[in-house]
Amino acid sequence: MLQREEYLVRDLLEAGVIEESSVERAKVYAGNEGVSITRALVDTGATAMREIAIAQASMYECSFVDLDNYDIDLKLAARLPKQIAQKYTAFPLFDIEGVVTVGMADPMDFKAVDQIRARLGDEMTSVLCEPAALEKLIGRAYSLIQDGADAGRAAKEPTRSNDLTTGEEPIVAAVREIVAGAIDAGASDIHLSADQENLHLRYRVDGVLSAQQGPALSMHGSLVRRIKVLANLDLTQTRKPQDGKFRYSHEGKEYDLRCSIVPTICGESVVIRVLKPDASFAGFDQLGMNDRVREEFQAALTKPHGLILVTGPTGSGKTSTLYTALQHLNTPDRNIMTVEDPVEIRMPVVRQTQVNPESGLTFADALRALLRQDPDVILVGEIRDEETAHIAVQASMTGHLVLTTLHTNDAAGAIDRLRDLGAPAYAIAGSVLCAMAQRLVRRVCDQCAEEYTPSLEELQALGISGAGEGSFKRGAGCPACSGSGYSGRLGVYELMPMSQELQRLIHAGAGPVDLRNAARRAGARTMLEDGLDKARAGLTTLEELMRVRATISEDTDEGGTEQFARMSA
Repeated sequence: MLQREEYLVRDLLEAGVIEESSVERAKVYAGNEGVSITRALVDTGATAMREIAIAQASMYECSFVDLDNYDIDLKLAARLPKQIAQKYTAFPLFDIEGVVTVGMADPMDFKAVDQIRARLGDEMTSVLCEPAALEKLIGRAYSLIQDGADAGRAAKEPTRSNDLTTGEEPIVAAVREIVAGAIDAGASDIHLSADQENLHLRYRVDGVLSAQQGPALSMHGSLVRRIKVLANLDLTQTRKPQDGKFRYSHEGKEYDLRCSIVPTICGESVVIRVLKPDASFAGFDQLGMNDRVREEFQAALTKPHGLILVTGPTGSGKTSTLYTALQHLNTPDRNIMTVEDPVEIRMPVVRQTQVNPESGLTFADALRALLRQDPDVILVGEIRDEETAHIAVQASMTGHLVLTTLHTNDAAGAIDRLRDLGAPAYAIAGSVLCAMAQRLVRRVCDQCAEEYTPSLEELQALGISGAGEGSFKRGAGCPACSGSGYSGRLGVYELMPMSQELQRLIHAGAGPVDLRNAARRAGARTMLEDGLDKARAGLTTLEELMRVRATISEDTDEGGTEQFARMSA
């Protein structure tokens, strides 16, 4: 065993990170496999490479830097050639007042330090990082910058077909790293757009767009062409919008990516939706439904026929709710069919149809055809027009359970929307089983959550007189949540089950306020009330509720904002 490794193992033992028995097993493994003792400790499960790196940093009397939440400085990276970075597993992290800090797998490699200093200048300091994290960072960084003349030509010259298929050229590598970075970050969308000075790369994570370190502006055209090739789009068409899709494999999982490319005054703008074709839904409680909402919604799903409406703006989680409902209903004795635009998640046994207006297959046409396929349950992705509304309502009254979405602010607004689409009052009252409105709020990160007492200003902004009982929490920010304090999302809901009083009001032509108040008299709660319960439970924050409140209409008396404003301990 080398002397440095002996000292390292001793330090790990003294710190209680590993045990003597683990060292003995690692020695045997190292001898059999021909690897170092530190590598053997990781491979045999005695400890993690992160713990070894921290111990090494202490032994070398240098700092350890965690790269999980690091943003690449491409201008600084360009000062160190890729070959040197890869050879010595080293990367320039940041420049503070002319002193460059370099992350290294081995800061005691003085030959490497001399080589790097010769490129970056005399004013540099080294820190220790995990080798695997450094290698990943190096791969991503140099795929996002123009590395020498080859990358420069790739960004300036028309891209040949063989440049897009070998998988090793700078443009190909850049697209690969952009998509992989989005998947690793848990992003739902990738935005790539240019202005006159910069090429902007952004990921939408938990519903919020965040800027990423992106490629150079000169690579814009080549990146768009590469994405067009992957999505089987027309390379020569740059003046009209195009939509396409392709499949991407990452760490053994398959992802469907849907591309939208739109021309702008600064070149084509690209948005890529990241979809998991094998996504599964654990259940309604995992979505964030409270006991009452879950029980009443599931009760509606047990009905043999009727119309279930899920409402909210784009990005409010309606699709997740509907797919969870389909999973709940998906048994061998039911024929379930869907008509969607697009089909976002593939489900076993369920027969899914995607509309294609260009070929004449609209929602109404597809729905009309599905009714001849002897369905028990029909999912209509969205009711957009009078014809689709008429067929959906009619189907729900003739022996089919129909689930669909509408773009309305709240549950009571769904009734008005059906009226606007020409559905008669008697059909609405006789077919609707329930209407549920929802929004998504970000979850407080479990890894960095800390309790706090809301300020008077925060409470007053929501019209609340006092914090009352509960355990309000917020995230301090950590590598697990990329410093945001949030990780994942959950829904806030208001459910309006159909009742005799509501049927009477619908027949009488009552408006949303009267319907909303009647639902509240029957025990319904607003989305804001549901959200406050979740904030008091430490699941989300008042800041998130303020964002949600801005998307909810307040044209209500006892049923909405005023009622919410009176809530306190």
